[in-house]
Amino acid sequence: MKNIAVLLSGNGVFDGAEIQESVLTLLALSQAGASYHCFAPNINQLHVVNHLTGEVDVDAQRNVLEESARIARGEISDICALNIDQFDGLIVPGGFGAAKNLCDFAVAGSDCMVQPQVESFIQEFALANKPMGFMCIAPIMLPRIFKNSPQGTIGNDSGTAQAFNEMGGEHLESTCADIVIDKQHRLVTTPAYMLATSIAEANVGIKKLVTAVLAMC
Repeated sequence: MKNIAVLLSGNGVFDGAEIQESVLTLLALSQAGASYHCFAPNINQLHVVNHLTGEVDVDAQRNVLEESARIARGEISDICALNIDQFDGLIVPGGFGAAKNLCDFAVAGSDCMVQPQVESFIQEFALANKPMGFMCIAPIMLPRIFKNSPQGTIGNDSGTAQAFNEMGGEHLESTCADIVIDKQHRLVTTPAYMLATSIAEANVGIKKLVTAVLAMC
């Protein structure tokens, strides 16, 4: 049975992992007969957003690992506890947490850096030549992980695509039903809620991504 690591970035689209993308990923893995284990960095979120009003709660502070545990039903580990030999691949759902907590793209744009522990975590899979899937805004980290022009997609947002290219990647436009496969780097990307307008639309590309990552294991 293939075992996939799933990297989460909190709990909620505006300040953490996109919940529907995360759950659809876990569902697709389970339906495909694969096992999985969730991971998250044990750090504080950039900020906390009230998902009812969209306002930032300046007095609140939440931990990324603790919030991610809500999605994982408590079955989750600190990224520092990774044993790469136990896993066949990695999938990273999106949500603004990927751009705020896993890296600082949300504030730094194309000058962004990946959080050091997160970078080390992802690089373990890269160095082991294990396939990885990134969805929504999460692919923006790829040019910081792979220095030789990784291909990927965030859909068709021109500003984000330009930043991806400025950082050294090669962005390919796609729809939410598409995946982009970079065979050289063993990467699969899909826009998910960067373009999807419903959970059903998001599911199409996510299921394809999961299928492709498992096939590459």
